[in-house]
Amino acid sequence: MIKAVSAFTEEVDDIEQAIDDIKGQIGGCGELLGNTVGLLTCYSEFISSGVVKELCKALPFPVIGTTTIGNAVRGSSGRILLTLLVLTSDDVEFSTGLSEPLSGADSAPLRDAYERAASKINGRPSLMLSFAPLLVPVGGDFFAGAFSDISGGVPNFGMLAVDNNSDYRDSQVIADGDVYRDRYAFALIGGNANPRFYMASISTGRVFSQKGVVTSSAGNQVKSVNGRPVVEYLESLGLKRSEDGSIVGVNSFPFLLDYNDGTRPVVRVIFAITPDGYAVCGGDIPESGTLSVGSIDRDEVLATTTKLVSDVLATEKMECALMFSCVGRYFIQGYDPTGEMRRVQGLMDKTGVPYQFTYSGGELCPVSSNKGEGLTNRNHNDTFIMCVL
Repeated sequence: MIKAVSAFTEEVDDIEQAIDDIKGQIGGCGELLGNTVGLLTCYSEFISSGVVKELCKALPFPVIGTTTIGNAVRGSSGRILLTLLVLTSDDVEFSTGLSEPLSGADSAPLRDAYERAASKINGRPSLMLSFAPLLVPVGGDFFAGAFSDISGGVPNFGMLAVDNNSDYRDSQVIADGDVYRDRYAFALIGGNANPRFYMASISTGRVFSQKGVVTSSAGNQVKSVNGRPVVEYLESLGLKRSEDGSIVGVNSFPFLLDYNDGTRPVVRVIFAITPDGYAVCGGDIPESGTLSVGSIDRDEVLATTTKLVSDVLATEKMECALMFSCVGRYFIQGYDPTGEMRRVQGLMDKTGVPYQFTYSGGELCPVSSNKGEGLTNRNHNDTFIMCVL
């Protein structure tokens, strides 16, 4: 069985006070069991001030994590915040890993890191918790697919790093106090962790009924749907093209991609329309996949997340919950971007269950198959994901 405790500090500048805040909330580390790991997410200034480095030195267990634009644990939520979720157990094992620098779609550094970490636990891991770098050459689809091949399909739950800058230049992965812009940190959980996965993106009523088949694509660029240019497909749904050829408000109308393999569709946000008329998306879209288009706004973000968390709390018995939500959902909320986070905090704080909520640059979460073939690891956009232990 896994026990969990969460902690936070708002102290960016006073390192000793920040350490006292965290240690005080986790009982001075005196209640830890035989195996322990810490998951840390924070505003980037906690790194530059030295808090992250010294805090990790002061904790008697490995810590991995990432920067974020907003996070929450029991008792606090906000932007300029450091949160820590501690998992500890006598019968479940934890082993952390850190890849060598990643420069492209080469899975060798990931394989080496995974094999080193896996060799330290007994048997096949039951779960992988991931903190991936936000890199231009590779994205979440590469990470999801590579680790599925490397691990033989171990469920992979996690996020891509993000931060408070418009270009995410300070998004960093954290491993035992050191920080990296180009490495992948993760924790393998061995034993009967019994993870359960949930997600919310766009409700059925917000999805256009017309579907299309991808007839030409290249990676994350959709060229044609139903044999027609993708821009014409979007216009056929009522979306408007501006004088420069772009689609007005395209970021509020993401694709829902069905792989047609029996797994649940995933969301692919549309970032832009290229001068050639191609749709640039937040993840790969394979040819022969089926597309729908949905609409998302502040009300939809709040409604879908609130319903999911409420439903899970009504049916699950849990020791802890780990949650990530896309930074796109943060920005969609406009004048009050922390509304989703506060909704989650309001629901979770009432239960007394330790949890951690973090905004992400991409979500990694397994999806189930309606063919009864288990779980498939996927990369998601504009999605709220939840892992219950």
